[in-house]
Amino acid sequence: MRLLRSILAICSATALMVAQPAIAQRTALDPQAWTAYKAKFLDANGRIIDNGNSGISHSEGQGYGLLLAYLANNQADFEQIWYFTRTELLLRDDGLAVWKWDPAVTPHVTDTNNASDGDLLIAYALALAGSAWSKKDYLQAAAHMAKAILLHVVIDAGGRTLLMPGVDGYNSPGRKDGPVVNPSYWIFEAIPVMALLAPSDRWQKLSDDGLALLRSAQFGPRRLPADWVSLKAKPAPADGFDAEFGYNAVRIPLYLARADIGDKTLLARLQRGMTVEGDEPATIDLVTGKPKDLLSDPGYRIVNDVVACVVSGTKLSASVRQFAPSLYYPATLQLLSLAFVTEKHPECL
Repeated sequence: MRLLRSILAICSATALMVAQPAIAQRTALDPQAWTAYKAKFLDANGRIIDNGNSGISHSEGQGYGLLLAYLANNQADFEQIWYFTRTELLLRDDGLAVWKWDPAVTPHVTDTNNASDGDLLIAYALALAGSAWSKKDYLQAAAHMAKAILLHVVIDAGGRTLLMPGVDGYNSPGRKDGPVVNPSYWIFEAIPVMALLAPSDRWQKLSDDGLALLRSAQFGPRRLPADWVSLKAKPAPADGFDAEFGYNAVRIPLYLARADIGDKTLLARLQRGMTVEGDEPATIDLVTGKPKDLLSDPGYRIVNDVVACVVSGTKLSASVRQFAPSLYYPATLQLLSLAFVTEKHPECL
Protein backbone atom coordinates (compact mmCIF):
# COMPACT_ATOMS: atom_id res chain seq x y z
CA MET A 1 0.00 0.00 0.00
CA ARG A 2 1.03 3.57 -0.55
CA LEU A 3 0.77 5.00 2.93
CA LEU A 4 0.01 8.57 2.08
CA ARG A 5 -2.63 7.58 -0.45
CA SER A 6 -4.64 6.00 2.33
CA ILE A 7 -5.49 9.29 4.02
CA LEU A 8 -6.77 11.76 1.45
CA ALA A 9 -7.84 14.83 3.40
CA ILE A 10 -7.91 16.28 6.86
CA CYS A 11 -10.28 19.17 7.42
CA SER A 12 -9.66 21.15 10.64
CA ALA A 13 -7.98 20.31 13.92
CA THR A 14 -11.09 18.84 15.49
CA ALA A 15 -13.03 17.25 12.64
CA LEU A 16 -11.63 14.65 10.28
CA MET A 17 -13.26 13.55 7.05
CA VAL A 18 -12.38 11.99 3.74
CA ALA A 19 -12.76 14.42 0.85
CA GLN A 20 -13.33 11.71 -1.74
CA PRO A 21 -13.53 7.92 -1.69
CA ALA A 22 -10.15 6.35 -0.97
CA ILE A 23 -8.44 4.36 -3.68
CA ALA A 24 -9.85 0.85 -3.46
CA GLN A 25 -7.65 -1.30 -1.27
CA ARG A 26 -6.73 -4.44 -3.09
CA THR A 27 -6.24 -7.35 -0.75
CA ALA A 28 -2.52 -7.50 0.04
CA LEU A 29 -3.00 -10.37 2.47
CA ASP A 30 -4.04 -13.83 1.34
CA PRO A 31 -7.55 -14.40 2.75
CA GLN A 32 -6.68 -18.01 3.58
CA ALA A 33 -3.69 -16.86 5.61
CA TRP A 34 -5.84 -14.37 7.49
CA THR A 35 -8.43 -17.09 8.13
CA ALA A 36 -5.73 -19.33 9.60
CA TYR A 37 -4.38 -16.47 11.72
CA LYS A 38 -7.72 -15.50 13.20
CA ALA A 39 -8.66 -19.14 13.86
CA LYS A 40 -5.54 -19.41 15.99
CA PHE A 41 -5.37 -16.02 17.71
CA LEU A 42 -8.69 -14.13 17.49
CA ASP A 43 -11.43 -15.00 19.97
CA ALA A 44 -15.15 -14.29 19.63
CA ASN A 45 -14.87 -11.09 21.67
CA GLY A 46 -12.32 -9.51 19.32
CA ARG A 47 -9.31 -10.25 21.50
CA ILE A 48 -5.98 -11.13 19.89
CA ILE A 49 -4.45 -13.84 22.10
CA ASP A 50 -0.69 -13.90 22.68
CA ASN A 51 -0.33 -17.64 23.13
CA GLY A 52 3.41 -17.29 23.68
CA ASN A 53 2.82 -15.06 26.70
CA SER A 54 0.36 -16.92 28.96
CA GLY A 55 -2.62 -16.09 26.74
CA ILE A 56 -2.73 -12.40 27.59
CA SER A 57 -3.76 -9.65 25.21
CA HIS A 58 -2.11 -6.27 24.77
CA SER A 59 -2.39 -3.07 22.82
CA GLU A 60 0.35 -4.18 20.42
CA GLY A 61 -1.57 -7.33 19.54
CA GLN A 62 -4.83 -5.45 19.06
CA GLY A 63 -3.04 -2.97 16.80
CA TYR A 64 -1.46 -5.73 14.77
CA GLY A 65 -4.81 -7.49 14.51
CA LEU A 66 -6.48 -4.33 13.23
CA LEU A 67 -3.74 -3.77 10.66
CA LEU A 68 -3.89 -7.36 9.41
CA ALA A 69 -7.69 -7.29 9.18
CA TYR A 70 -7.37 -4.11 7.11
CA LEU A 71 -4.76 -5.73 4.85
CA ALA A 72 -7.12 -8.69 4.43
CA ASN A 73 -9.88 -6.20 3.53
CA ASN A 74 -12.13 -7.80 6.15
CA GLN A 75 -14.33 -5.10 7.64
CA ALA A 76 -16.28 -7.42 9.95
CA ASP A 77 -13.14 -8.78 11.61
CA PHE A 78 -11.72 -5.27 11.89
CA GLU A 79 -14.82 -4.06 13.71
CA GLN A 80 -14.75 -7.09 16.02
CA ILE A 81 -11.13 -6.36 17.04
CA TRP A 82 -11.83 -2.65 17.36
CA TYR A 83 -14.81 -3.30 19.65
CA PHE A 84 -12.66 -5.20 22.14
CA THR A 85 -9.88 -2.61 21.85
CA ARG A 86 -12.05 0.42 22.53
CA THR A 87 -14.12 -1.18 25.29
CA GLU A 88 -11.40 -3.08 27.15
CA LEU A 89 -8.18 -1.13 26.54
CA LEU A 90 -9.07 2.49 25.79
CA LEU A 91 -9.72 3.16 29.46
CA ARG A 92 -7.12 5.81 30.25
CA ASP A 93 -8.19 9.44 30.55
CA ASP A 94 -5.39 10.66 28.24
CA GLY A 95 -6.62 8.97 25.05
CA LEU A 96 -4.03 6.18 25.08
CA ALA A 97 -4.64 2.46 25.61
CA VAL A 98 -3.74 0.41 28.67
CA TRP A 99 -1.23 -2.13 27.48
CA LYS A 100 -2.01 -5.39 29.29
CA TRP A 101 -5.20 -7.47 29.61
CA ASP A 102 -5.07 -10.84 31.36
CA PRO A 103 -7.99 -13.32 31.15
CA ALA A 104 -6.74 -15.20 34.21
CA VAL A 105 -7.32 -12.39 36.73
CA THR A 106 -10.06 -9.94 37.65
CA PRO A 107 -10.03 -7.09 36.88
CA HIS A 108 -8.47 -8.12 33.60
CA VAL A 109 -6.37 -4.98 33.17
CA THR A 110 -3.25 -5.70 35.19
CA ASP A 111 -1.11 -2.75 34.10
CA THR A 112 -2.68 0.60 33.23
CA ASN A 113 0.46 2.08 31.70
CA ASN A 114 0.36 2.45 27.94
CA ALA A 115 2.72 1.04 25.31
CA SER A 116 3.38 3.56 22.58
CA ASP A 117 3.94 1.00 19.82
CA GLY A 118 0.47 -0.39 20.50
CA ASP A 119 -0.99 3.11 20.44
CA LEU A 120 0.70 3.84 17.11
CA LEU A 121 -0.48 0.58 15.56
CA ILE A 122 -4.09 1.14 16.65
CA ALA A 123 -4.20 4.73 15.40
CA TYR A 124 -2.50 3.79 12.13
CA ALA A 125 -4.84 0.90 11.37
CA LEU A 126 -7.89 3.01 12.21
CA ALA A 127 -6.69 5.74 9.84
CA LEU A 128 -6.09 3.35 6.95
CA ALA A 129 -9.39 1.54 7.44
CA GLY A 130 -11.32 4.76 7.97
CA SER A 131 -10.04 6.19 4.72
CA ALA A 132 -10.34 3.02 2.63
CA TRP A 133 -13.83 2.18 3.87
CA SER A 134 -15.14 5.76 4.33
CA LYS A 135 -15.61 5.28 8.09
CA LYS A 136 -15.56 8.71 9.68
CA ASP A 137 -15.72 7.29 13.22
CA TYR A 138 -12.50 5.35 12.65
CA LEU A 139 -10.80 8.49 11.37
CA GLN A 140 -11.97 10.52 14.34
CA ALA A 141 -10.72 7.88 16.78
CA ALA A 142 -7.39 7.73 14.93
CA ALA A 143 -6.97 11.51 15.10
CA HIS A 144 -7.78 11.51 18.81
CA MET A 145 -5.12 8.88 19.49
CA ALA A 146 -2.53 10.59 17.28
CA LYS A 147 -2.96 13.83 19.23
CA ALA A 148 -2.62 11.92 22.51
CA ILE A 149 0.56 10.19 21.31
CA LEU A 150 2.08 13.52 20.29
CA LEU A 151 1.13 15.14 23.58
CA HIS A 152 2.05 12.40 26.02
CA VAL A 153 4.80 10.15 24.62
CA VAL A 154 6.64 12.21 21.99
CA ILE A 155 9.22 14.26 23.89
CA ASP A 156 12.21 16.46 23.15
CA ALA A 157 15.37 15.57 25.06
CA GLY A 158 19.04 16.17 24.42
CA GLY A 159 18.38 17.68 21.01
CA ARG A 160 16.39 14.61 19.90
CA THR A 161 12.68 14.04 19.42
CA LEU A 162 11.92 10.69 21.01
CA LEU A 163 9.09 8.19 21.32
CA MET A 164 8.84 7.19 24.95
CA PRO A 165 7.80 3.55 25.40
CA GLY A 166 5.10 4.59 27.86
CA VAL A 167 3.90 7.58 29.83
CA ASP A 168 5.34 6.24 33.08
CA GLY A 169 8.64 4.66 34.03
CA TYR A 170 11.11 5.57 31.29
CA ASN A 171 12.43 9.02 32.14
CA SER A 172 14.05 10.86 34.99
CA PRO A 173 13.66 11.24 37.88
CA GLY A 174 12.29 7.69 38.08
CA ARG A 175 15.09 6.33 35.89
CA LYS A 176 18.58 7.64 36.51
CA ASP A 177 19.63 6.62 33.00
CA GLY A 178 16.52 8.15 31.38
CA PRO A 179 15.28 8.79 28.88
CA VAL A 180 15.12 5.10 27.95
CA VAL A 181 13.64 4.16 24.58
CA ASN A 182 12.91 1.02 22.61
CA PRO A 183 14.05 1.48 18.98
CA SER A 184 11.56 -1.13 17.77
CA TYR A 185 8.67 1.09 18.91
CA TRP A 186 9.34 3.45 15.99
CA ILE A 187 6.78 2.20 13.47
CA PHE A 188 8.13 4.31 10.64
CA GLU A 189 5.34 3.61 8.17
CA ALA A 190 2.79 4.99 10.64
CA ILE A 191 4.51 8.29 11.38
CA PRO A 192 3.58 10.14 8.15
CA VAL A 193 -0.04 9.16 8.72
CA MET A 194 0.16 10.48 12.30
CA ALA A 195 1.39 13.77 10.83
CA LEU A 196 -1.79 13.97 8.75
CA LEU A 197 -3.99 13.13 11.70
CA ALA A 198 -2.32 15.54 14.15
CA PRO A 199 -0.28 18.03 12.07
CA SER A 200 3.08 18.93 13.60
CA ASP A 201 6.64 19.16 12.31
CA ARG A 202 7.68 17.09 15.33
CA TRP A 203 6.57 13.90 13.55
CA GLN A 204 9.21 14.30 10.86
CA LYS A 205 11.80 15.03 13.52
CA LEU A 206 10.67 11.90 15.39
CA SER A 207 11.16 9.80 12.26
CA ASP A 208 14.53 11.36 11.43
CA ASP A 209 15.84 10.97 14.97
CA GLY A 210 14.62 7.39 15.23
CA LEU A 211 16.49 6.53 12.05
CA ALA A 212 19.59 8.35 13.28
CA LEU A 213 19.40 6.34 16.52
CA LEU A 214 19.37 3.07 14.59
CA ARG A 215 22.39 4.19 12.58
CA SER A 216 24.35 5.14 15.70
CA ALA A 217 23.31 2.35 18.09
CA GLN A 218 25.95 -0.21 17.13
CA PHE A 219 26.64 -2.16 20.30
CA GLY A 220 29.07 -5.01 20.74
CA PRO A 221 30.96 -7.03 18.15
CA ARG A 222 27.87 -7.46 15.96
CA ARG A 223 27.10 -3.70 15.91
CA LEU A 224 23.42 -4.12 16.77
CA PRO A 225 20.92 -1.94 18.66
CA ALA A 226 19.65 -3.06 22.05
CA ASP A 227 16.00 -3.66 22.79
CA TRP A 228 16.22 -0.93 25.45
CA VAL A 229 18.54 2.03 25.02
CA SER A 230 19.52 4.76 27.46
CA LEU A 231 19.92 8.21 25.92
CA LYS A 232 21.07 10.03 29.03
CA ALA A 233 24.42 10.55 27.31
CA LYS A 234 25.46 8.79 24.14
CA PRO A 235 23.33 5.72 23.31
CA ALA A 236 24.01 2.72 25.56
CA PRO A 237 22.10 -0.41 26.61
CA ALA A 238 19.75 0.62 29.41
CA ASP A 239 20.24 -0.42 33.02
CA GLY A 240 18.00 -3.16 34.35
CA PHE A 241 17.43 -4.85 30.98
CA ASP A 242 19.43 -7.59 29.33
CA ALA A 243 21.96 -6.05 26.93
CA GLU A 244 20.57 -7.89 23.93
CA PHE A 245 19.26 -7.61 20.43
CA GLY A 246 16.14 -9.44 21.45
CA TYR A 247 12.65 -10.34 20.38
CA ASN A 248 11.66 -6.67 20.23
CA ALA A 249 14.48 -5.65 17.93
CA VAL A 250 13.99 -8.52 15.49
CA ARG A 251 11.14 -6.57 13.85
CA ILE A 252 13.20 -3.42 13.18
CA PRO A 253 14.39 -4.45 9.67
CA LEU A 254 10.81 -5.30 8.72
CA TYR A 255 9.57 -1.91 9.90
CA LEU A 256 12.29 -0.19 7.87
CA ALA A 257 11.42 -2.16 4.75
CA ARG A 258 7.67 -1.63 5.09
CA ALA A 259 8.27 2.12 5.41
CA ASP A 260 10.27 2.17 2.16
CA ILE A 261 13.39 3.27 4.02
CA GLY A 262 15.95 2.10 1.50
CA ASP A 263 19.11 2.47 3.58
CA LYS A 264 20.79 -0.67 2.29
CA THR A 265 23.82 -0.14 4.50
CA LEU A 266 21.68 -0.12 7.65
CA LEU A 267 19.51 -3.03 6.51
CA ALA A 268 22.52 -5.15 5.58
CA ARG A 269 24.26 -4.42 8.92
CA LEU A 270 21.17 -5.46 10.87
CA GLN A 271 20.77 -8.60 8.78
CA ARG A 272 24.42 -9.62 9.22
CA GLY A 273 24.34 -8.92 12.92
CA MET A 274 21.23 -10.95 13.67
CA THR A 275 22.13 -13.93 11.48
CA VAL A 276 24.00 -17.01 12.67
CA GLU A 277 24.59 -20.51 11.29
CA GLY A 278 24.17 -19.62 7.65
CA ASP A 279 20.83 -17.87 7.41
CA GLU A 280 19.23 -18.43 10.82
CA PRO A 281 18.28 -15.29 12.77
CA ALA A 282 18.82 -15.20 16.51
CA THR A 283 18.59 -13.01 19.53
CA ILE A 284 22.08 -11.77 20.36
CA ASP A 285 24.01 -11.09 23.55
CA LEU A 286 25.42 -7.67 22.75
CA VAL A 287 28.38 -7.99 25.11
CA THR A 288 29.76 -11.24 23.69
CA GLY A 289 28.14 -11.21 20.25
CA LYS A 290 26.99 -14.79 20.84
CA PRO A 291 23.50 -16.00 19.94
CA LYS A 292 21.02 -16.55 22.75
CA ASP A 293 17.89 -18.01 21.11
CA LEU A 294 17.85 -19.33 17.57
CA LEU A 295 14.74 -18.07 15.77
CA SER A 296 13.78 -20.93 13.52
CA ASP A 297 10.09 -20.08 13.12
CA PRO A 298 9.32 -18.93 9.54
CA GLY A 299 7.90 -15.72 11.00
CA TYR A 300 11.35 -14.72 12.16
CA ARG A 301 13.29 -16.11 9.21
CA ILE A 302 11.13 -14.19 6.75
CA VAL A 303 12.47 -10.91 8.14
CA ASN A 304 15.90 -11.84 6.79
CA ASP A 305 14.30 -12.80 3.49
CA VAL A 306 12.50 -9.45 3.26
CA VAL A 307 15.81 -7.65 3.75
CA ALA A 308 17.45 -9.80 1.07
CA CYS A 309 14.54 -9.00 -1.25
CA VAL A 310 14.81 -5.24 -0.68
CA VAL A 311 18.61 -5.09 -0.81
CA SER A 312 19.32 -7.46 -3.69
CA GLY A 313 16.05 -8.69 -5.19
CA THR A 314 16.47 -12.21 -3.80
CA LYS A 315 13.31 -14.32 -3.87
CA LEU A 316 11.74 -15.45 -0.62
CA SER A 317 12.47 -19.05 0.24
CA ALA A 318 9.58 -21.47 -0.18
CA SER A 319 9.60 -22.34 3.51
CA VAL A 320 8.74 -18.81 4.68
CA ARG A 321 5.98 -18.42 2.10
CA GLN A 322 4.01 -21.26 3.69
CA PHE A 323 1.86 -19.98 6.56
CA ALA A 324 1.12 -22.42 9.37
CA PRO A 325 0.77 -20.29 12.52
CA SER A 326 2.00 -21.56 15.85
CA LEU A 327 2.92 -18.56 18.03
CA TYR A 328 1.27 -15.13 17.85
CA TYR A 329 4.36 -12.95 17.45
CA PRO A 330 6.25 -14.69 14.63
CA ALA A 331 2.93 -15.41 12.87
CA THR A 332 2.19 -11.69 12.93
CA LEU A 333 5.60 -10.77 11.54
CA GLN A 334 5.19 -13.38 8.81
CA LEU A 335 1.86 -11.98 7.62
CA LEU A 336 3.13 -8.40 7.69
CA SER A 337 6.11 -9.56 5.63
CA LEU A 338 4.04 -11.48 3.10
CA ALA A 339 1.60 -8.61 2.67
CA PHE A 340 4.49 -6.19 2.11
CA VAL A 341 6.24 -8.35 -0.48
CA THR A 342 2.96 -9.13 -2.27
CA GLU A 343 2.24 -5.45 -2.72
CA LYS A 344 5.66 -3.86 -3.08
CA HIS A 345 8.00 -6.61 -4.31
CA PRO A 346 6.06 -9.30 -6.17
CA GLU A 347 9.25 -10.12 -8.05
CA CYS A 348 10.54 -11.69 -4.83
CA LEU A 349 7.73 -14.25 -4.69
